[in-house]
Amino acid sequence: MADVLTSATAAKTETALQGPQGPKPHKTFSRRNIMLYGTLIVVAVYYAIPLWIMVMTSLKGMPEIRLGNIFAPPVEITFEPWVKAWSEACTGLNCNGLSGYFWNSVQITVPSVIISIVIASVNGYALANWKFKGADVFFTILIFGAFIPYQVMLYPIVIMLREIGLYGDLGGLVIVHSIFGMPILTLLFRNYFTSLPQELFKAARVDGAGFWGIYFRVMLPMSIPIFTVAVILQVTGIWNDFLFGVVYTGPEAYPMTVALNNIVNTTQGVKEYNVNMAATILTALVPLFIYFVSGRLFVRGIAAGAVKG
Repeated sequence: MADVLTSATAAKTETALQGPQGPKPHKTFSRRNIMLYGTLIVVAVYYAIPLWIMVMTSLKGMPEIRLGNIFAPPVEITFEPWVKAWSEACTGLNCNGLSGYFWNSVQITVPSVIISIVIASVNGYALANWKFKGADVFFTILIFGAFIPYQVMLYPIVIMLREIGLYGDLGGLVIVHSIFGMPILTLLFRNYFTSLPQELFKAARVDGAGFWGIYFRVMLPMSIPIFTVAVILQVTGIWNDFLFGVVYTGPEAYPMTVALNNIVNTTQGVKEYNVNMAATILTALVPLFIYFVSGRLFVRGIAAGAVKG
């Protein structure tokens, strides 16, 4: 017993001589933390100020806006600019606001996102797990197409859509967005499927599963994060697109961004800045909603292999 006590005392003495154990505590207000959080706060304020100005201006009447203090909150809140932007603002000769163009954007975005993601996911799955002759050449050509400037292909696509009778129609713009979204989405899906354990694919092959069986029963349930990434990228890109919308559609089929441009650049009568700001926020609500709802899954998808390869 005495030997045990002596050993314990010796161990405590040795520990005391060695000093405190465990990780070194970090100072809350260290120079590093002050620089890091200070930079983040400055950047956050820099990006938040324009949004603040837009929201405050959209809630003011024109007499208050003319006072010139764009940073001050409204003395009297009014939602009349929002109502006018949605249902009464003029886009050229049409004075029905953004409501009709909103549904145009929905009809363009939803099928374009579904078609491009479905095809790209199958392409990425095939390139990652089912090697075929010429797969690398096909993949190289596909990725090369993602870096060709859109402006180079504007006129040839106009001719193609005209020949098939879809120029100026919503269906033609859906085809354009679906095709242009596939290269980068195929790259994302291929890299993600490559990062998954190959043992799962081999085990499914041993069990007798075929191409579609493995895709639907093994790969698809594990790919929710990368599908979220693809949806966010496509919805944001298609909804915010202006160039394709103004080139490939007519006045009755314009997406919301083209209508917003027509509202903001209208020179008829008084320049209503509150209506312009409300229209801009209304146009941006859908991408903002998508980000807020699925932002965490977006980060998971990126971390899980969306940019690996």
